[in-house]
Parts: sequence; C-alpha cells; structure tokens
Amino acid sequence: MKNILLLGSGGRECTLAWKLSQSPLCGKFYIAPGNAGTGAYGINLPISYNDFEAVKKACVDNKIDILFPGPEEPLVAGIYDFFKNDPALKHIIVVGPSKDGAQLEGSKAYSKKFMERHNIPTAAYKEFNVDSFERGVAYIKRSEPPIVIKADGLAAGKGVVIAQNTIDAVKAFRAMVMNAQFGEASKTVVIEQFLDGIELSVFAFTDGSNYVLLPEAKDYKRVGEGDTGLNTGGMGAISPVPFADDAFMKKVKDRIIEPTVKGLKDEGVVYHGFIFFGLIKVKEEPYVIEYNCRMGDPETEVVIPRLENDLVELIQKMADGKLNEVTVQHSTKAAGAVMLVSEGYPGDYPKGRAMTGFDKVKGSLLFHAGTTVKDAGVVTNGGRVIAITSYGDTIKQALEKSYENAALINYEGKYYRKDIGFEF
Repeated sequence: MKNILLLGSGGRECTLAWKLSQSPLCGKFYIAPGNAGTGAYGINLPISYNDFEAVKKACVDNKIDILFPGPEEPLVAGIYDFFKNDPALKHIIVVGPSKDGAQLEGSKAYSKKFMERHNIPTAAYKEFNVDSFERGVAYIKRSEPPIVIKADGLAAGKGVVIAQNTIDAVKAFRAMVMNAQFGEASKTVVIEQFLDGIELSVFAFTDGSNYVLLPEAKDYKRVGEGDTGLNTGGMGAISPVPFADDAFMKKVKDRIIEPTVKGLKDEGVVYHGFIFFGLIKVKEEPYVIEYNCRMGDPETEVVIPRLENDLVELIQKMADGKLNEVTVQHSTKAAGAVMLVSEGYPGDYPKGRAMTGFDKVKGSLLFHAGTTVKDAGVVTNGGRVIAITSYGDTIKQALEKSYENAALINYEGKYYRKDIGFEF
C-alpha cells in the first residue's frame, strides 16, 4: 500500500484522483489543495503546490510514498530536484521530470533546440528578445502569414498568438517582448512557421529508458463553436482520435516519441513521468507543436477513463525502471468530455456562484475543475468549472450523453461549447 499526495486543483487532478483511488495499492490519499470533487476520493489539504516547504511537511507528516505533481509549475520550478536532494524526502517516488527535463515545457526555445539536435520534426523557427527586437520585426516581415508568436516561458496556456497578417504579428511580438505582456515568460519569444493541419495530443509515460503509450486525445482550445474566438485552457476533448491510425502512430513513435526518450537519456536528463506531445498532422506527416511535462487538461478527462491499467502499479513500474514489462490496456469504448465554464472566460469571470443538479446526472463522470465548497454547497471557483465525461461505442454517442448531462447542471452564467467533436 502506498500513501499518495497528488498536487493540483483542476479537472486533471480530479480525474487522476478518481483513478488513483480505485487502486488496491492506494493507501492513504491526499490532494493539495484539491477542489469540491477531489474530496470524494481522498483528503484535501489546504496548501499551495508551489510552496515546497509546505509540501515537504505534508509528505513527512503523512508518511507519503508517492508525490504526483499534476500541474507544470512545480515541475518547472524543480520539485523533483527539491525532493531528491533532501535526505528526508529522497525515498519518495516523484511522478515527473527533473527541472532540466521540465524545460521541455518551461522553455519553448529549449524544446526547439532539443528537437533540432535530435532531428524531431517541428515547424521552422527563430527566437528573439529585447536586444534583437528589430531583427525579430524584420523576420516577421519576411515571413508568410499566418505567423505564430510564442512566449518562451509558462503563460498559463495564453502565450501563443496565431497572427493572420504581418501588422498583427508585429503588434503581438511588441506586446510580449517590449511591453512584457507575460512578464518573465515573454522576455524571449519564439517566432514560428504556421503549420496547417489537424491537431492531436499523444501521451507517453517513461521511466527514462522505456515508455508506454496512453490513449491519444484531441482537445478543443477555442472558446467559440466552430473553433472560433479566444484560446482557452480547453473546452472539451475526445478519445480515441479517428485519424490517428496505426500507420500514422507508427510515424509518431519512430520519428518523435523514441527520439525524444532516447535524446533525453543520451543528454543525461532525468525524466520519470509523462511526456505530452502536442502534435499536428500535416497531410499524413506528424510534427511537434509543443511538449508538456505533465498530462494535459482536459485531455486527462478522456485519456485516464480509457486507461484500464492500475495507475499506481504503473507508477511503481516506472520507479523500478521496468515499464518494458507493462502492456497498456486501452478501453475499446470512446470517451467524450464537455467543459462547463464561467461567463466571461477566458477573460475575467465571477466566482462563488451556487451549483445545482449534480444529483440528476446519470451515466457520466463529473470531474470538478474550478469548484470549491461553501456553506456545505458547491460553488464555482474558476474559469473552467467542471468536465462531464461519458463513454460510448462511438465518439458521437459518448458526447451525446455528456451533453444530455451538461444541460442538467446549473449555475448562473453557465457556458459550454455544443460542438465538441464536430469533425467526426
């Protein structure tokens, strides 16, 4: 039996809590800080996951065996190294990469150079900063629109602009570099060739030498139907992805996943955990748009429900360096998730709105994201409020069930996209 501390408070963490708590290997289970949904699976601890000393105290006090950071911030800030360099903590299994490994997500420039070194297909790019601002403007003017402008560091999923013309591209570039739109995160900016294709997310779980693949997914980032409007953290997701057939996935493994895992190992980078590959299929060829050093959200809400293996057992195999002994089982069922959000999201949004209707939901899984408990009731506490995930024999069938239940949950200002999975 393993005592587990899961860090985070979103829909991803609620889904992971649901899965981890099912394992016969799961002992005492804590989530920090958690949300109104995670309390059904373990004990919520009111501490910040970025406060490493508070996390340490919780681990020591509760005799934790496995630390599972859900979000990217603690990983990029080096929580793996913090634990491994502390005699009181180094025995704890940390599900995630070292600080160096987390740079795959923490720095777009780092990840681009890594892909270049290992011949991993990605869009052509250049990086610029305040000292090379004029060269950046000249580069934009030479580029064919649309032009992709990316803040180098973490910007809560908002640091990417796809500019349809040169004027907008220069404006976005200036806002990031000269006006510090994202603070430190946009001191360096990557300007990238636009790839025209269809996106998907692929997830590998690695022990540093071996890896297993989880079910693939596709998420829907734009707030508006028909993929219009501002980018969000994700308005819904589906799994499996119909166009990710065996031939395409073989290219993904051969050209992207294996060179990534081998490249990290060859460079001496410690990486034990999830690698999220944000991919785009251009004609029949896969390219990497981005890496993440953790599971995606809302992709987790469809990927983990389709994973039939015991997640705690997988983590133990990872810690033992024996993922080569594991065969991952994927459900033959499809999964579809619809995200209910607050009015105004992804801009400013209200909090504290009372939620009702949970008792009416049948045949779907509810993964809380931005929720909390107030006066014994559940209230909204974030932009993305709750993910509704359903299984079906087809993606369409799964989503129909999610939409049926989405209509039953109520709070003032509720909004959700009604066309998740529209291409299929």
